[in-house]
Amino acid sequence: MSHLLRFGVSTVQNTSWEKLVKRWRFIEQVGFDSIWVADHFTLPYPSYVDMPWFEAWTTLASLATQTSKIRIGTLVTPITWRNPAWLARQALTVDHISHGRLELGLGTGVHWDPGHTMTGIENWTPRERVERFGEYVEIVDLLLRNPVTTYHGKYYKLEAAHMQPPPVQKPRPPITIAAMGPLMLKYVARYADAWNGIGGIFEDDLEKVRRRNKLLDKYCVEIGRAPQTLRRSYCVWEREAVRSWGPMIMYKSIDAFSEAVERCLDSGITELIIGYPVVDKQIPVFEQIAQEIIPELRKRYH
Repeated sequence: MSHLLRFGVSTVQNTSWEKLVKRWRFIEQVGFDSIWVADHFTLPYPSYVDMPWFEAWTTLASLATQTSKIRIGTLVTPITWRNPAWLARQALTVDHISHGRLELGLGTGVHWDPGHTMTGIENWTPRERVERFGEYVEIVDLLLRNPVTTYHGKYYKLEAAHMQPPPVQKPRPPITIAAMGPLMLKYVARYADAWNGIGGIFEDDLEKVRRRNKLLDKYCVEIGRAPQTLRRSYCVWEREAVRSWGPMIMYKSIDAFSEAVERCLDSGITELIIGYPVVDKQIPVFEQIAQEIIPELRKRYH
């Protein structure tokens, strides 16, 4: 492996603040490498839009003060919600609050997210989202690397945008980009520290991951980047479990989890981000996985 194997947890901000703090401290305590929050106006499923929900970046800043070692990030922030300069300023702020633990996750978001109708924020077409993304990520990258940035693009314009103080992390906080299509994968090769393929644990998803990994290698070589410098991550959110708010297959047993991990690693993944158990009865298996199975996997693959 060109990268050390890492394990993170993707959480949703759907309970009381006190329970969220307890959950995050528990995830750090049992030894995960990272914890991620979802960035939506509400949970984007029709049956759960009235569920309790906290805003992602405010939550992330607060989370930074309740943990000490674990890396924290957004998986992912859609570009539709925030101006890129303001997003860069938020990232800079959280990087300082967390003492350099921020992982900045970016993506185009999804066209069917009901948050657009709820808030009146313009809902760009999938094509326009991808076109805008190239400018968006370039601006974020420039702002987090430089004290002053001017940028004139088709969609965004900045005039002498000042960024002080500089980020804690050098040259900037790591950027993770969620991407599937060829153009988005080219943005990954040019700007990202990590690529994330969000999906499930099913073989058709993993076959797509393999194909996209090969494309990423190709795109990296075309721009003179060593492919092994790009971390490959995968988020195992079982969509049907979330939609029905039921048990996850991967937490049925430690053997089921180990099998899922092996399949992901075989697809070229070096960072596995798993969903926090949707139902409480699976938390004991989750804890056993964290304390027994993951350390063994780290030893084996390191």
